[in-house]
Amino acid sequence: MHLIIPTEYDPKLSVRQTQEAIRYIRETFQDEFGKQLNLSRVSAPMMVDRATGLNDNLNGIESPVSFTMKDMPTKTMEIVHSLAKWKRNALGRFGFQPGEGLYTNMNAIRKDEDLDNFHSIYVDQWDWEKVITKEERTIATLQQTVRQIFKVIKHMEHEVWYKYPNAVHHLPDEIHFVTTQELEDRWPDKTPMEREDLIAKEFGCVFIMQIGGALKSGKRHDGRAPDYDDWSLNGDLIFWYEPLDCKLEISSMGIRVDEVAMAKQLKIAGAEDRLHLPFHQKIMHGELPYSIGGGIGQSRLCMLLLGKAHVGEVQASVWPQEMLDECAAQDIHIL
Repeated sequence: MHLIIPTEYDPKLSVRQTQEAIRYIRETFQDEFGKQLNLSRVSAPMMVDRATGLNDNLNGIESPVSFTMKDMPTKTMEIVHSLAKWKRNALGRFGFQPGEGLYTNMNAIRKDEDLDNFHSIYVDQWDWEKVITKEERTIATLQQTVRQIFKVIKHMEHEVWYKYPNAVHHLPDEIHFVTTQELEDRWPDKTPMEREDLIAKEFGCVFIMQIGGALKSGKRHDGRAPDYDDWSLNGDLIFWYEPLDCKLEISSMGIRVDEVAMAKQLKIAGAEDRLHLPFHQKIMHGELPYSIGGGIGQSRLCMLLLGKAHVGEVQASVWPQEMLDECAAQDIHIL
């Protein structure tokens, strides 16, 4: 457990006012986000059958919450980590065309998460996915989409300022792009997370590209599952967060693997056994559309826009009593 306590913290909004602001941000953002990216809202599952291979494996070491059902005793169900694979499958199933996409309110449990100011075992995000053509699988497409998302977040800053002028946390006006290799070249003696802090503090908002593969040093910047993001066409959207004097990641996204990238990345990850799973078979046989997608943290966005010190101020989850006590003593009101 790692907790940052800001000095002289002022929540600015009462718990009840915070709840009202949460509702406003979530409802307003998803409508504007859907319009900007041409996405339709769809319903999505909270659990999937393990045998489908649709669950997000994250870094490959986290284990999902699983259970069996009375009416399906031979099947093992898993609470989703995210809907990274399910969404792409849904694009094909629902007949979305290039330029069209979907988003959903995703609720997940990541029981192996390390708890701190930003991380909870309960994950709530807008999971989204959009059909693109093979020719659009480029850095230019990725950056254009990131800029659209940044534009919507900036729009939300102005909307929140209008309703809660004393509470809004002001954001930078521009976003910058950098690769993980450029970060390693610049700060070879720093850890990847230290590099992210440094670049976020320098620019205010950055999109860190190409996460998952090995750098020149032979080390990875960070882990990524090998079977949804193309490691050469993905990244994380992060802001420098003054209230806690550190970076805050809002979104992880990328252009998804095609059959070539998935086969290559599964081999690197030593996970070629997944190739027999239904989802992976569809990709290898060209039965799913090419796509770009990601997740945008709902609670993290609320935290960012309202300048909150702890994600527990904008979502209801479970926390160690020690953390609850320390937060209460510093006027950090955990829901």
